[in-house]
Amino acid sequence: MKYRCVECGFAIKTLFVQYSPGNIRLMKCENCKAVADEYIECEFMIILIDLILHKPKAYRHILYNVLNQETINSEGLLWKTTISFLLLDAYRSLLLQRNGEEHGSFLSFSSKKIIMDVFAANIMFFCIVFLTTRLLLNKSVGFSRFGNLFLAIIVSSYLKIFLVAMMVWEFPSSVIFIIDLFVLSSNAVALKGQITSTWFSWKNINYFYGRASPCHHTVYYHNLMHRTLQ
Repeated sequence: MKYRCVECGFAIKTLFVQYSPGNIRLMKCENCKAVADEYIECEFMIILIDLILHKPKAYRHILYNVLNQETINSEGLLWKTTISFLLLDAYRSLLLQRNGEEHGSFLSFSSKKIIMDVFAANIMFFCIVFLTTRLLLNKSVGFSRFGNLFLAIIVSSYLKIFLVAMMVWEFPSSVIFIIDLFVLSSNAVALKGQITSTWFSWKNINYFYGRASPCHHTVYYHNLMHRTLQ
């Protein structure tokens, strides 16, 4: 998968040119003329703050320019993050049941039932997200890699980690719902970054289709869609 401009989502070949160790020049996007990825020179805390502030370009940096490259074992990372995601979701369900029941019946909760409920709820959630995304996008464009959507949701659910704090300190159950709202809004921003990138490429096709000759349509369409969905 190619790199992306964090500002507009346009596919680019490289993010920077290195002249010597510690001496690099950031490349500019051919479309918006801005620096393709300014986060290359930023500390992780800056990126984390922008993620918390729900900036789409921070999610594009993580999803396109960090995690989706050949140098990263994305499949192994996806399994690890998915397991962590499900464990945190199971702990969330456990906290809600503990707050809803008396403390004396806490040990009587069935762990099997909690796990089944978590699996069923997440399968339903991901199916709704995939179907909605499919409807929002033009069917002729398609979205061949639903793994990218899945990874976007898993990564943007990092705020669930705050549930771990409830192991140490006692919080009202309303805190859980506040975390849920932050997670859902973060999911929406991450998905928006991916959908916008796909729509951007499709608009380029429509624009070119009205200006180019018929013999160029097929060639441009094939090259651009191969670059977008690669």
